[in-house]
Amino acid sequence: MNISIASFSFHGLRAAGMMDFFSYVEAVKYRYRLDTADIWNGIAGPDSLLLDSAFQKKMVEALAEREMSVANYHVDGCHLWEDDPAKRKEHRATAIRHLQLAKAINAKTVRIDAGGTGSVWTAEQFDYIVKGFREYCAIASDFGAKVGPESHWGPELVPDNMERLAKTVDSPAFGILLHIGHWEGLPTAEEGDQRLARWAMHTHVDANITRTRLESAMKILLAAGYSGYWGVEHHTGKNEYAEVEYQISEVKRVLAKIAAAQRK
Repeated sequence: MNISIASFSFHGLRAAGMMDFFSYVEAVKYRYRLDTADIWNGIAGPDSLLLDSAFQKKMVEALAEREMSVANYHVDGCHLWEDDPAKRKEHRATAIRHLQLAKAINAKTVRIDAGGTGSVWTAEQFDYIVKGFREYCAIASDFGAKVGPESHWGPELVPDNMERLAKTVDSPAFGILLHIGHWEGLPTAEEGDQRLARWAMHTHVDANITRTRLESAMKILLAAGYSGYWGVEHHTGKNEYAEVEYQISEVKRVLAKIAAAQRK
């Protein structure tokens, strides 16, 4: 089963000094018995550490030692649009370095947010974001990965914006990290999932979805041909080991139920 655990699920433990990248991969491999990492850059610490070549070598060694692949690398702090041109330039340079790290760890997908505030991008913002993602797609395609934003914050939460962005970037290396059901401005969350499922490169499955509409949401993506990983993500920062275990169990249960129905 294609299941991963977004390392943000353990941000409470990370903040308490009780988890880092290395204990994360250890927990995924031996506590949850999964062979795939789903890495949030915050699990390792600041860019000054994460983008250091010596530290990256240790990450690569830790993954190889445990025979783990990387389903997704999701990066905070280097989104494309900032109102300040100097910050935009800085973010671009940082994003490219994160893409180089993604190549080193052989990540299948990379999430870098678009940026912007409110519910719409201006023409200037949109053009800049499209240009940026085309550049990042060219880099990602060189190591067989996809890159794109998440239905995460700001204009990314509006399906019209994300659909327009995907169509305009128009690259086979572009994808969306579909945080299932995380949409604004629609009568139902299902509509957003249905409209963007065709571009989904990875998913985040949060606790609310797990408890309310997991099966129907997964069926929407599967019907659209989704074959990527189901990235379990927990958000409360509390009781994280047990909560993640519960969410994984539910994803496994639904996948088994769907598979059994297809065999009939």
